[in-house]
Amino acid sequence: MTAGRIAEEGARLLGEGLAGWRALAGGDLSRVVRARLSSGREAIFKTGPAPRVEAEMLRAIRAAGVPAPEVLGASARVLALEALADAGGLRGAGWEALGAAVRRLHGATGAGYGWPEDYAFGAVAIRNAPCDDWPGFWAERRLLTEAGALPPEFSRRLERLARALPERLPARPAPALLHGDLWAGNVLAAPGGGLSGLIDPASSYGHGEVDLAMLHLFGSPGTGFAAGYGAADPGVAERRPIYQLWPAIVHVRLFGAGYLGLLDRLLGDCGV
Repeated sequence: MTAGRIAEEGARLLGEGLAGWRALAGGDLSRVVRARLSSGREAIFKTGPAPRVEAEMLRAIRAAGVPAPEVLGASARVLALEALADAGGLRGAGWEALGAAVRRLHGATGAGYGWPEDYAFGAVAIRNAPCDDWPGFWAERRLLTEAGALPPEFSRRLERLARALPERLPARPAPALLHGDLWAGNVLAAPGGGLSGLIDPASSYGHGEVDLAMLHLFGSPGTGFAAGYGAADPGVAERRPIYQLWPAIVHVRLFGAGYLGLLDRLLGDCGV
């Protein structure tokens, strides 16, 4: 859909007229529009793999007491969201606020691992059917789902690691609510550098260290994050590359062979 069509469909979804709109940059996997409605309020309208599924993820994040945009409406094609402040990156105490928010998020637990519905990063499916134990979930629903589309050497290394996961990962950690794509671009900052909210989730229930690993993949969070989040479990550094493999695989599949070096490095860090 064009940006103009997204704005029109979003306004209709909310039963309002459209006073104006502008496309927002930065969305690799969806198109995003900020619209001014006839009532005078502003809203964000976006496409995505499954707007109604994303709506449920955002509702779960907000129910955990974590700042995220309110869902104003959702159809099969468009998600309508509250327009949160977006004033650049976090600064100072904003990082500590993010740490505390992610700790609250991970304190919301589910009955098991996964999510009621599958999701996607663009053309890459995110399989969320439950597994009895966490190593099995991470192997079967994440690391191996795209292995057949990778060069054979990488597939073989992933299969070796998957067989070793029962000795490398906790068998049944608390099934924490995960954001699922927690990098700096999905954290909005308020004026002054405070935390405005989390956006663009790919949520499931799993080991909370999955979010921490993603947050460290393309940089490091500010120094206050650890103070806000609290102490990590022993062995977090050894598990981090195992959890970073999934977003690395996604980047290879979506953006090409330029990310194979990252995948190779992480597999080496995992000892395979």
